[in-house]
Amino acid sequence: MIMKTILLIEDNDDIRENTAEILDLAGYKVLTAENGKTGVELALEHKPDLVICDIMMPVLDGYGVLHMLQRNEEVQDIPFIFLTAKTERSDFRKGMEMGADDYITKPFSGTDLLHAIESRLKKASLRQQEFQPNLQGLNKLMHAATGKESLQALAEGRNIDKFKKKQAIYMEGNHPTCLYYIQKGKVKTFKRNEDGKELVVELYNTGDFLGYVALLEGTSYKETAEALEPSEIAIIPRDDFEELLNNHQEVAAQFIRMLAHNVTSKEQQLLGLAYNSLRKKVAEALVNLHNKYNERREAPFAIDISRDNLATIAGTATESLIRTLGDFREEKLIDIRDGAIVILNEKKLSNILY
Repeated sequence: MIMKTILLIEDNDDIRENTAEILDLAGYKVLTAENGKTGVELALEHKPDLVICDIMMPVLDGYGVLHMLQRNEEVQDIPFIFLTAKTERSDFRKGMEMGADDYITKPFSGTDLLHAIESRLKKASLRQQEFQPNLQGLNKLMHAATGKESLQALAEGRNIDKFKKKQAIYMEGNHPTCLYYIQKGKVKTFKRNEDGKELVVELYNTGDFLGYVALLEGTSYKETAEALEPSEIAIIPRDDFEELLNNHQEVAAQFIRMLAHNVTSKEQQLLGLAYNSLRKKVAEALVNLHNKYNERREAPFAIDISRDNLATIAGTATESLIRTLGDFREEKLIDIRDGAIVILNEKKLSNILY
């Protein structure tokens, strides 16, 4: 494990030496500075993992140190903790508004000091890690942030509702009261135009959450969710979901990244529906289903979905879809077995998209 470096800026010799000794015993590499000017120079030279800084100091006070570090891109994201005897509310507010991550008020115990450092280093580590903007990435983030194996922990002990095939889970225009977690089954979300034609917005599988977009936006559902097969859904109250977001800012940020990713994906989907050829639309729908539901990467892989649902996913008429499936079958890209579509050559099918 790589030793973390902490820069301690404190003008009081006794406090500086005692605090440095505590940090050293805890396994940290410690750099010390007796004033703010020296502290800034050490920060720029060594780029520590965390800075602990007194406020009232000669030459350059703690506010000045924070201001100078934040002006430099190389060190502006280093976690910064103020160490101060000042407890006035205005001083706390000023420091936090300037971008300080935390306060430790003198006198303090070694336990308080180490807990504050561990918390800030952990959050800094989460910010530096790359998580995919999807539910798999969110699961990894939850494990890193809370120590829990995945978001499934949020769904444990919840009421489980059973939905039949084609049964609606929530309807467009309704206001959300909970988050949904798929314990078992498959779900689609879709919108209908004035003529009643469906456009599939997203597909969900066992282990996925749905309905979080409306919860995050504080708006009504923009689409309808419907079970593609008999499904079991865990119901998570809205308050519990919001408590998770409020207590873990990194998790909230990951949900925001997921929303941004969803917007990009929908833009690409709309472009495909508008400009792709029929073959490309059907191939893309099959490849997306393969990637979504074939988690074990089995070959060949069978997709058991109605032709009507597949047509809405591809954005084409059912008759046109069936003709194209026939072409793909003749080209030995797919096979039809008991109504299920078996992908024989996913690679060649993907090549149609490019």
